[in-house]
Amino acid sequence: MGSGVAGDEPASEVARMTLGDETAEIARVVAEAAPEAEKIPAAERVYAYVKAAILDRVYPGGELLTEGELATAVGVSRTPVREALLRLEESGLVKLYPKRGALVLPVLPQEIEDVLEARELIETHAAAKVWPRRKQLIAALTEKVEEMRAHRKAGDAKSFLEADRAFHEAIVGAAGNEILAKLYNSLRDRQVRMGVPGIEVQPARMDKSIGAHQEMIDALGGNSVKRFRELVVAHIKVAATDLRGAR
Repeated sequence: MGSGVAGDEPASEVARMTLGDETAEIARVVAEAAPEAEKIPAAERVYAYVKAAILDRVYPGGELLTEGELATAVGVSRTPVREALLRLEESGLVKLYPKRGALVLPVLPQEIEDVLEARELIETHAAAKVWPRRKQLIAALTEKVEEMRAHRKAGDAKSFLEADRAFHEAIVGAAGNEILAKLYNSLRDRQVRMGVPGIEVQPARMDKSIGAHQEMIDALGGNSVKRFRELVVAHIKVAATDLRGAR
């Protein structure tokens, strides 16, 4: 049960020893920002902490998290922990059991297929919606691809994947539908949890990804929305292959 956080050690030090990189970074920021950290709502700190741990798979599917353990880990009372867990349940990451805690929901094969289908529907819809204002989008996407190239050169796979995610979020965001954008972001969170970023990204794979993103930008500079949508779908299918292979 829980993450094994010791009650007699500083939470920030335990986090550095036991948590994944993303979660440990959040714990470090919270600890070093004190007393400024008090300006961040306690429930927000708990939400960020637990969500990162789930996405980083520090808290794997099937693990039961207790309010007391989380409160100790983040250094807050149980009330904001309850608020954060309710939000995480709404996001589909945990299932709450009164007086027991929160169960981290495992990733099921059907969820993978559902996420892939929903992502394709949203991205292809967005591809058509942004077409009339595609020229304004090219600059933002080019910036993200340049970031990907820089991270590829530095061998920073995690930052590379973050830039990749930002690229796609920019397209969906430019479509102008806030509800779809919010849903899409949750889908990408689910995909992170499913394990794609956990796969070691080889230089050849990063180069192939950069090429695919550049093709999409080039298509935006052309005159065929059909071509742009086809490239978006093709790129999602590559991600789907990686995702299924990670299981």
